[in-house]
Amino acid sequence: MDLHHFLGHQPKTGISERSARRIETSEALPSQRESRSWRTRADPLAAVWDAEVVPLLQADAQLNAVTLLEELQRRHPEEYGGGVLRTLQRRVRQWRAVHGAEREVFFAQEHPPGRLGLSDFTVADGLGVEIAGEAFPHRLYQFALAHSGWRHAAVVADGESFLALSTGLQAALWRLGGVPQEHRTDSLSAAFNNLAEQEELTRRYDDLCRHYGMRASRCNPGQSHENGSIESRHDSLKTALDQGLRLRGTRRFEQREEYDAFVEAIVQRLNARVGSRLAVERPLLRTLPPRRTAEYEEIPARVSKYGIFTVKGAQYSAPSRLIGHRLMVRQYAQHIECWLGGERVLERTRLTHRDGCRHPRDIDYRHLVQALKRKPGAFARWVLRDAVFPREVYRRTWERLAAARPEREACKTIVGLLALAADGHEAQLASELEQLLELDQLPDLQALTALLAPRRSDVPNVAVQLPALAEYDELIEALR
Repeated sequence: MDLHHFLGHQPKTGISERSARRIETSEALPSQRESRSWRTRADPLAAVWDAEVVPLLQADAQLNAVTLLEELQRRHPEEYGGGVLRTLQRRVRQWRAVHGAEREVFFAQEHPPGRLGLSDFTVADGLGVEIAGEAFPHRLYQFALAHSGWRHAAVVADGESFLALSTGLQAALWRLGGVPQEHRTDSLSAAFNNLAEQEELTRRYDDLCRHYGMRASRCNPGQSHENGSIESRHDSLKTALDQGLRLRGTRRFEQREEYDAFVEAIVQRLNARVGSRLAVERPLLRTLPPRRTAEYEEIPARVSKYGIFTVKGAQYSAPSRLIGHRLMVRQYAQHIECWLGGERVLERTRLTHRDGCRHPRDIDYRHLVQALKRKPGAFARWVLRDAVFPREVYRRTWERLAAARPEREACKTIVGLLALAADGHEAQLASELEQLLELDQLPDLQALTALLAPRRSDVPNVAVQLPALAEYDELIEALR
């Protein structure tokens, strides 16, 4: 094939006429030629590379090309422009490969079935979930088997803690139906505040693993790659949750339980992908113990003369009859139980430290309303006043009363309204108060009481006169 015929097919060959002529005159194919060792243009760094750049890199190999270029521009004004940055980056990379320090090597590990389970927490605020119209900052606890990839996830509203780890881990093991030989976590540094708490947490974590017959291990602080099998699954879990939320069309949930169920459904979809690998691993897991270990933390608390008690910075109200008593509070992941002398006397939803609130409060007005009825004037400047309103409409009603009525009268009215709500009319009374606020009217306590809780009318006295027994005999004889 001559050159003219070759060039006639240039659109098919995709090369220029010049390249075709060079190929025709060459005795060797392009793939057989020796690589060139000469530069096609002058080295822009020749004057400074060995004299200035290399000494800087030898002093600190972590200097990057941008910093080095800025230093050259400072030393040699108007001589080195931004166009040499790419060349400098390539030369620095080459220098580090030949003369740089040794780099960390990652060693891929084999994970035999049934050997290793891993736990970790991950922040999930980026999902943008809302509960009851408010942002829901939270974490996700995740447990995974290193071999099969089976996982369990749980929503954690408060920060990392041993309680969240214990609850999540035990739920995962009992759902899995078996126990791996080893359980690994990170350093758990976010779960304690001081050395004493660290020692206590370490002891409790070791006891937990011992109860299930697992060998406890931790990765080194700051070395998240040592827990890589679970770290990578955080990304896949949050990606799946994000995609599920997009399909759902909204990130808002009315209740926390709805979001928990949503996370559970997504996790089940992910687990369906590893069913065959789990079938291989599950028979090699160890058997579960006869029962779970305690999933709560016991904290003593005394009910103060103000009718409240404190558990790890969170304040709860209690019935006044418990004032002065020392309770043993069992703090679970989502609720607390108060025990007195072996009897459970109170149960409340656990408060979480969210939105920067260091001392959240859960004050139940029903616990204190009877005491307020005896001292209604204390309501105006009560420290817990703003936390006692069961609904927003009650707070707005108080503000309207405080602005329009004398303090004593306003206090008596709002306390009477709270007492009426405590008698089982909270929702109905809230509806009536909403209507009054819309009409710009103040509530009439007597009228609302008559409407919602009218007094029972007196039962009339009915005189019953019993007939003589002889009359019954006469009746029987007449019927024969």
